Order: sequence, then C-alpha cells, then structure tokens
Amino acid sequence: MHIQVLSENLQKRISLLQHAISTKSQLPILQHILLDAKEGRLILSGTDLDVGIQVEIPAKIEEEGSTLVYAKQFIELINSLPSDKVVLKTEGETLEVNSLHVKSTFQTTTKEEFPALYDSLGDTIATLDKEILQKEFSKVIFATGVDNSRPALTGVLIVREENGFLLVATDAFRLSLKHILAEKVSGEVKGQYPKLLIQSRVLREAMMLKDEGKVTIYVAGKNNQIIFADQNTHIIGRLIDAEYPTYETILPHEHSLRFVFNKEEMHKAVKISSIFARETDNIVRFSFKKDKVLISANTASVGSNVVEVEGTLSGEENEIAFNAKYLLDLFSHIESDEMVFEMQGPLNPGVFKIKDDDSFLHIIMPVRVQV
Repeated sequence: MHIQVLSENLQKRISLLQHAISTKSQLPILQHILLDAKEGRLILSGTDLDVGIQVEIPAKIEEEGSTLVYAKQFIELINSLPSDKVVLKTEGETLEVNSLHVKSTFQTTTKEEFPALYDSLGDTIATLDKEILQKEFSKVIFATGVDNSRPALTGVLIVREENGFLLVATDAFRLSLKHILAEKVSGEVKGQYPKLLIQSRVLREAMMLKDEGKVTIYVAGKNNQIIFADQNTHIIGRLIDAEYPTYETILPHEHSLRFVFNKEEMHKAVKISSIFARETDNIVRFSFKKDKVLISANTASVGSNVVEVEGTLSGEENEIAFNAKYLLDLFSHIESDEMVFEMQGPLNPGVFKIKDDDSFLHIIMPVRVQV
C-alpha cells in the first residue's frame, strides 16, 4: 500500500471511527484499525463486535493494499499531525506514516483475522435527512434502558405504519413514542420487516453523522444486521432478537387533569427543585392549582423549596410526584416552547405531550409519596 491523503480529511473521519474501537476486549485484533486502499479511496474500519464503523476518504493511490495497525496510537498520531499531506506506505511488516516534519512507523499485522463488518448491505428500508434522524430519534432514544439483562429495553423499536413509522423506547419507568410521517421519509419500512428493534448505541452513533445530506437504512436479514450509511460512512450493528413489551397496554385514553405550560420555565423549576431532592431518591412533587403548578422538594437534613410555574389547568386540581431525572431528561430533548401534561390520578402514569403535535407522547411512572 502506498497512498497520499490530506491530514484534515483523515482527522475528520477517524474521530467517529474510534467510537467502535475496543479498549477492554480480550481479543487483541479488535484493538486494531483496518486500512484498505483501493479505487481512489482509503477505507478505515473498526469494530468491537457490537458496533462496527467504516469510513472512507479520498486518496491518491500509488499502490493499492491493506493492513492492520493498533488503533489507539495511530489515532493519536493522526490527530496530532499538522494540516498537510500524509503519506501512508507499507514496507514488509510496518506502516510508514510521513507528514510535514513527522516520520513514524507502526508494526502491522495481516487482515485475515479481522472480522468482516458486513457481507452485503441487504434491503433498503428507508432514506431520510440526517436532520430528521438526529432531531426525531433524539425524542425517544434517551428513554431506553441500560440493563443488559433485559436486552429488549436497551433498544428502540421501529414499527411500520400505513403513513410512516413509529419509534418506541422504554426502560420500564418511562416511555417515549414518536410518529414519523411518510412525507419525511424516502421509502418505507418494508413489509418483510414490520418491526425492527435497534440497539440504542447503534442509533446514537448514526445520529452523530455530521455531513449534510441523507442517510439510508439497510437491513441485512441473513446476518440480522442494521446498517446506517451516508456517502462516506457506514454504521453497522446487530438487531436485538428479543420480544418487546406490549407498550400499547399502558397508553392512556382518558385524563381528569390537563395542564398547559411553558417548557423552559418548567425545566428550570424542576432543575431548582432537584437540588433539594438529591437525598430523597430525587423525588419532586407537582401540586396543580387553578392557574399554576407548585413544584416542590424536601430533605429534612437540607431544607425545602417550592417553585411556581404558571399555566392553564383544565379539570380537577391534583398532586403527583416524579423522579426529577426523568423530567430533566425529557425537557432537555424537547425543543418546543409549550407542552401539555395530563394525568388521571396520582398513582397513574403522567403523560407529557407537545402542544398541537399529536406525533409525540412521553409517559413517566409516578412515585408513591406520603401525603
């Protein structure tokens, strides 16, 4: 292999690639990056077997070839190079990296032991703007669980609908649901894949794709893989093979209280109250009145506080308590100015919506507190 690339192009792509490099694996091969030079491109690949990332950059190729180098040191070197041309050249069992005033040599190994990231892209599921991927998926992904003993809850469920598709995420204490209309998507979730359960980590990596343009979602059913691809990057992960909980049964159909409020004011109020809730399981209480809600928290050894947020109440006055963390997570992922809260009673789930937007729903289980 003998190629020439621009350091800024290499640095830009390699920053994403390092997210897939294993640092704790007992398989040393996973601590490597695969460099493959062909057809005017340098292709770099890394995987920890859960997530694989492949990036491409334009290159001037004198001689095609491929090799493996230790990822950590290679990435650190590349990110330290000045803006200039970089020459990569294999000599026997070494890779030479030469740039302005810098000459480095890496030990290499053959690529035969490196796992293939994917055999084929598979079926095209949908193509959408990256802005949609980042903006709409962010409204649900934060609600996924982290308990690997319940793998279904660590993923986001995509369900095909007649007019688009539905995103669902839950950790059993909260649930986020978002409809994406077909008009925002090129193609659709095809009939042979009515439901897809995608690892949240894979989605987070896909949401970090920064270039303008579109991202295409593929499913390689043979290997149970999901692939997110743009012009220069592929994010590869495995679909979760687990039964998703029947979330439909907890979706509310009635409410006795409806409160319209300013999201930013509520966000600040909960954040203030959470200071006094840290020693009491992070519990904050909502007391709904005619034209306001009182958000309060109390810790005997610290103190207490009450924050008032104005709003419009429909229905009966009531009280309910939540874990402040769940509320802060929700408000930090919603851009809209006005939101709606609905509840049926203090022991029933609380429902949060975006005003005048039926495509989004967020449910948080309440905390039982003494009156």
